[in-house]
Amino acid sequence: MKKMLLMSGSKYRTTGYLEHCIPWISRFLADYRGKTVAFVPYAGVSRSYDQYEAAVQQAYESLDMKIISVHRASSAVQAIEQADAIAIGGGNTFCLLNQLYRHNLLEPIRAKVNSGTPYFGWSAGANVAGASIMTTNDMPIVYPPSFEALNLFPAQINPHFISGKIQGHNGESREERLNEFLLVNPKALVYALPEGTALQIRDHKATVLGFDDILRFSGKMDMETIAVNSTFNYE
Repeated sequence: MKKMLLMSGSKYRTTGYLEHCIPWISRFLADYRGKTVAFVPYAGVSRSYDQYEAAVQQAYESLDMKIISVHRASSAVQAIEQADAIAIGGGNTFCLLNQLYRHNLLEPIRAKVNSGTPYFGWSAGANVAGASIMTTNDMPIVYPPSFEALNLFPAQINPHFISGKIQGHNGESREERLNEFLLVNPKALVYALPEGTALQIRDHKATVLGFDDILRFSGKMDMETIAVNSTFNYE
């Protein structure tokens, strides 16, 4: 059974780093106390992988998990294959996907999660769980071999979703950007996750967690609201 927790971001309003996610992660990994989590830090740009690993270890200290970054292993593939759970952090989605390709990690992660290994990720780490990274909010500061991602969740994810325009901003709103994507990719589905929300996946069902509803866009920007705590079939 596929088990995933896909979180919009690492903070919600005034919370500390990953603080609002701890209750979700605690329930999600209740049977994995003392187990090893392979952490993928490749989305990190403004801090080193060592610093990123330390920040996540500190944030999740209360969970009694051994969080070890794959950058420490002589073989990142082996680190994934031996892990009891997999976590992918946020940052720049293009850097993340580029490194997943470079280290040949897409298929090992996909195989592990499809065989039942828990996966949790936030921001870019949620984005790469989808079909592609084409609905990320990030700048393409590097160019991965492809935009195709893990496709563990066979739709598009847009983390950090904010509706409308900030006063004085003359660029496109998030809705307008997603509309552009759907005009070019009319058969796609996009799940927009506002801050403080997450999707918990159990096999072919998804449950909305958090402090707000999420949105599903399709076709000619047809919008459907999916209420918090509701469960739906996604394939």
